[in-house]
Amino acid sequence: MAGCAVAVAEQAGAATIGPDLARPGRALLIVNQKARSGQDQAEAALAALRGAGLEAEAFEMPEGMACAEAVVQGTAPGGFDRVVLGGGDGTLNAAIPGLLRAGLPFGILPLGTANDLARSLGIPLELEGAAQVIATAAARPVDLGEVNGHAFFNVASIGFSAELAEELKSDSKKRFGKLGYAVAALGLLRRARPFSVELLHDGRVERVRTIQVSVGNGKHHGGGMTVAEDARPDDGMLDVYSLEVTHWWQLVALLPWLRRGTQGQWRDVRAFRTTELELRTRRQRPVNTDGELTTHTPAVFRLRPAALRVFAPAREA
Repeated sequence: MAGCAVAVAEQAGAATIGPDLARPGRALLIVNQKARSGQDQAEAALAALRGAGLEAEAFEMPEGMACAEAVVQGTAPGGFDRVVLGGGDGTLNAAIPGLLRAGLPFGILPLGTANDLARSLGIPLELEGAAQVIATAAARPVDLGEVNGHAFFNVASIGFSAELAEELKSDSKKRFGKLGYAVAALGLLRRARPFSVELLHDGRVERVRTIQVSVGNGKHHGGGMTVAEDARPDDGMLDVYSLEVTHWWQLVALLPWLRRGTQGQWRDVRAFRTTELELRTRRQRPVNTDGELTTHTPAVFRLRPAALRVFAPAREA
């Protein structure tokens, strides 16, 4: 993803990076200025880090550099012990290859439209609170989902949400935010039709007619939807649901359950947990990973447990 402005932040004090362990830290801060709020809040992000005890120093980077490459090049000199990403779920997804190569824990400053990963991890959505988490919380493991070699934090899906991602242009996301999702979804919803798909998992083959199949690594997606009420991005499982409804108005009736993550209680919703899954369709269908179209069916999903470490509040037992 292009449009990332980079800053290097050196901690003036000490950050808690684990139980009873504190030492000075150096963080690489990458702010996606093309995220909905990124351009206006880049300076606010630096101020929030300073307020949390960080000394931030911005530096220029070549225009058009991807976030993953920014992570790799920015951390190449060494001496850094964390990466801080400012942006939305698309920014975080784009940074995954760089984070894997750098091998450093990362923090999140939620500057995007939906900020689903931040909400799944319990990270405050205001800058000051998120900065405090980065400065004081321990780094905890987080899983990654993977489809056809493309990693994702939150959800990958085919069907309605992938068509919505294709229809929802970045300009409307910037201009309208969550309203952009609603406006585009309303028009698409009335045109949605079930399609055939084969689900291969856990030694079985299920042939279904569906509007959408979603494979979740995290808990939240789509700026307000929930994969499953007990899903977590660190539980070592993929949560899958298939919306096997026949009329668009049934999706409207399902909306409260989709928001709570209890849609699996419906007769027309298939829900299960797994670590590997393959989706096959008669014709190629696009796959939406964290809001971006990255591949197509046939789609092979896998879980990469504890692939990265993130600064987030401790999970409740």
